[in-house]
Amino acid sequence: MADQTTFDGIVEEAASPVLVYFWATWCGPCRVLGPLLEQIEADNDGTFTIVKVNADDSPALAARFGIMAVPTMKLLVDGQVTRTIVGAKPRAALIAELSPVLAA
Repeated sequence: MADQTTFDGIVEEAASPVLVYFWATWCGPCRVLGPLLEQIEADNDGTFTIVKVNADDSPALAARFGIMAVPTMKLLVDGQVTRTIVGAKPRAALIAELSPVLAA
């Protein structure tokens, strides 16, 4: 999990694309989506890294990325946002959204 003080270092040190997952403890869909994302990450053996950010605990970081709702995911490649995914999605839809980095 990352916060305002650790986020930039984690992203800069990542050897692969980073999926920034903005969530909140009160968010039901977030509780379902988190384990699903971890499973997709594990199944794809290092092709991307998930960085979880609690939007309530890190409001400045959420504002920096223009987060208006949770769950929201931002895919960063070389530190640049290349894709935004809003809302909980089924596994197949998430894999389709992540296909550019999964195929690389």
